[in-house]
Amino acid sequence: MHRTGLAHTLILLLAASAPAWAEPPPPTGTKVAPLPPGFTKSVLASGFANPHNMVLGPDGQLWLTEQTGKRVLRVDPASGRKTVIATIDEVVSSEKAQDGLLGLALHPDLLRKRGRDYVYVSFSYASGDGGAFPNRTAIRRYTYDAKTQQLGAPKDLIKGLPSSHDHQSARLLFGPDQKLYYAIGDQGANQMTYLCVPNQAQVLPSAAEVRAADWRAYRGKILRLNQDGSIPLDNPLIHGVKSHVYAWGIRNTQGMLFSPAGQLFATDQGPDTDDELNLILAGRNYGWPNVAGYKDNAAYAYANYSKAEGGCEGVKDPALNGASVPPAVPVQKESAWSDPDFVEPLKTFYTVDHSFSFKDPVCAENSLYYICWPTVAPSSVAYYKGGKAGVPGWENSLLIGSLKRGAIYRVRLDPAAHVPLGDAEPLFRSVNRYRDVVVSADGATIYVATDVEGSLGTGENGAPATRLENPGAILAFKYSGAR
Repeated sequence: MHRTGLAHTLILLLAASAPAWAEPPPPTGTKVAPLPPGFTKSVLASGFANPHNMVLGPDGQLWLTEQTGKRVLRVDPASGRKTVIATIDEVVSSEKAQDGLLGLALHPDLLRKRGRDYVYVSFSYASGDGGAFPNRTAIRRYTYDAKTQQLGAPKDLIKGLPSSHDHQSARLLFGPDQKLYYAIGDQGANQMTYLCVPNQAQVLPSAAEVRAADWRAYRGKILRLNQDGSIPLDNPLIHGVKSHVYAWGIRNTQGMLFSPAGQLFATDQGPDTDDELNLILAGRNYGWPNVAGYKDNAAYAYANYSKAEGGCEGVKDPALNGASVPPAVPVQKESAWSDPDFVEPLKTFYTVDHSFSFKDPVCAENSLYYICWPTVAPSSVAYYKGGKAGVPGWENSLLIGSLKRGAIYRVRLDPAAHVPLGDAEPLFRSVNRYRDVVVSADGATIYVATDVEGSLGTGENGAPATRLENPGAILAFKYSGAR
């Protein structure tokens, strides 16, 4: 089993001593000011077909993927002008699903005249397998031509990764170690369409599977890859097997970033409680589906529908209508499971006890109970370092986008950028599902990409909203000084 160094051990100790959120989970309709003091809001660009991942390029442009549009684009932050630099026709994007053109990462040497003008994407493609999982995921490298402003010379680094209609995660980024990191969600197993599919977030690949390039056990994992897609020699040895797996036991990690201190922070979406902010360490287990949030037996217990007595086929998912788990489904308390490699989250959004009512009548209409649950559905995380043009007091903060609450949550870090401090502060309220967050180099502007459709809770009484204010857009929240 891979062991972390002294620095990681110290961080774990700090994290363990950090207080939980002092506030109770706020109601869905908690009032949040549309803009913090000194900010203005504008629509930089619109008409996107489900923007998914967005990054700030070395040219000062916003680079992004369109999940359903199958395009990679550059957007000028000054004018909003859009330039399509690639259309990937083989991308498979199912209607109202989470597959399509997803992750995006830029090589650190892009546009630095070093012969490595590489752009990396991940996408779903048709595998021909049929059945419930007819598609797979690939990570591909393109070369950017600055003269033609087009991506070319495609090279697949790895193919055959899991894909489904749900919980893709698909955050792709470069680490300070020059490795590629990629999050693969649990593919929606044990809920909704895949209610009867066993959750494999705790299943690790065997040596034989790795030799055969069989990546099916990569569900619910964070991967670490060499730039050619191969397995790094210093990847953790987990249960005697070395693979691309860097960490495991995740549900739907859509946000990841490296802090200036080199720590890998990630957000993970919880089921009906306990969205997580995690510190990702090599060879560690983050508990899902046996644990959601802290291992505290509070509100969550693992109901394994795939092992329902008499078979799962006749069982309905109670989460859609606020019902209880059927008696035929085995339920396991969090305390009944243990693993010496388990790491609890740094913070949760939010942890509640068994007295919490998951059948809030405010969200009963159209069976949108999940809108009133104590979760925010974190979609992304950005680091706010501050700067001369930045917001005073926001230095060393994480900005976490929410799909459910129409807000960005600011989480303050300690001066060493290791440990979250205090409560999350909701900001920039609007009737939008915030898909990705990027901060300008000078800290003055926060760019937010929004979903085309979906539900969220923003009304004063917490009622669900389905008509979005700025669907498929990039919003610019610009700071010009306190008013």
